[in-house]
Amino acid sequence: MNSDSKPETHVTIEKRRNGRWAFVLRRGAVVYPATGQFTSQLQAHAAGQAALKALENKR
Repeated sequence: MNSDSKPETHVTIEKRRNGRWAFVLRRGAVVYPATGQFTSQLQAHAAGQAALKALENKR
């Protein structure tokens, strides 16, 4: 699979009802469930980017 045919991937940060932050990974049409109970938006974003990088390296 070449890089032109890879699905678009990105991270979305969202605030949970309890005031904590989580990240959601999206890869093409696949949406992975919200992950994390981070105290800050920055922590959630950094963890989401690391998870996205690991997912991309796995494929």
